[in-house]
Amino acid sequence: MVVTTSAILLRRIEFGEADLVVTLFTPDQGKVSAVAKSAKKSVRRFPGILEPFSRIEAVLSVGKRKGMPILQEASLEEPFFRIRENMVKTAYASYWMEIIYLWMAENAPQAELYHLTHQVLSRLNQGDTPVEVLSILFQMRFLSLAGFRPDLDHCHACKTAIDQIPSSRVISAPAKGGVACPDCSGPIDSVLSAISKGTLKQLAWINANGVEQAVRIRFTPAATAEGLTFLEAFVPFHIGRLPKSLGVLRDVRAAMANRISHDRT
Repeated sequence: MVVTTSAILLRRIEFGEADLVVTLFTPDQGKVSAVAKSAKKSVRRFPGILEPFSRIEAVLSVGKRKGMPILQEASLEEPFFRIRENMVKTAYASYWMEIIYLWMAENAPQAELYHLTHQVLSRLNQGDTPVEVLSILFQMRFLSLAGFRPDLDHCHACKTAIDQIPSSRVISAPAKGGVACPDCSGPIDSVLSAISKGTLKQLAWINANGVEQAVRIRFTPAATAEGLTFLEAFVPFHIGRLPKSLGVLRDVRAAMANRISHDRT
C-alpha cells in the first residue's frame, strides 16, 4: 500500500552506510517512522529535503508484514529555512520537536497537535512573534492537548482560589498538577520555583484564546522568564523524560544573555 501525506520532519538518524530513518509527524497517522533508502547518497530522490522542521509531502510504501514503511519519495512543501539559519530558533524548534517525539506513540493521530505545530513553526519562520512567546504558547497548548493541563486557578492542596491567596506569588508544583499557595508549599528552595499570579493569568489566557490572539499578548521580561521556567519543568515531568534538546536550549539562552551583557558593558 502506498500512502501520500503531508508531514513535519521530527527527527532523522543515520541507518547503515547510506540510509536514514526519519520520524515524521503526519496529520492523519500521527508519528510515523520510515526508512529513506540511500538518502545519504541519492541527491536526485531527496535533494536537501529531509531537513529538521521541514514540512514535506511524503510518499510511503507500507508492507503487509511488520516493519517500518519505506519513504519512496518526498517533495518540499515548506522548508522553514529561516529557522535553521538562526541558532536560537533552531534550539527552540528542536525542543518542541523532541517533546512531540518523546510523548507520541507511533500511528496515533493527533490532528490538533499537528495543526498547532505547523502554526508555531510558520510563526517562528516568519519572525513576527517573539520565540519565547511561541514556546510558551506551544507548551501550554501541548499540555492541554496531551491531557496534562496545569490547574492555574487553585492551590492544589487547600483549593483556595488564586485570586483569594494573599501572596502575589505561588509555587510551581508539577508533581501535583498545578501550583501551591505559600502556606501549603513549605519553604521555597529557589526563587525559580515561584511564579507570580499575574504570569499565571497570562498563561491561562494564552491557552484559552486562538493562536492569532494569543501571539499578541505582551509578556514582560520577568513574566517571560517565569513562564518558561514553569513550563520547562512541567512538560518534562508529565511526559516522563527530560529532552536532551532542553539542555542545549538553556545553554544557547545563557550564551545569548552573556553576549548581550558583554555588548552593553
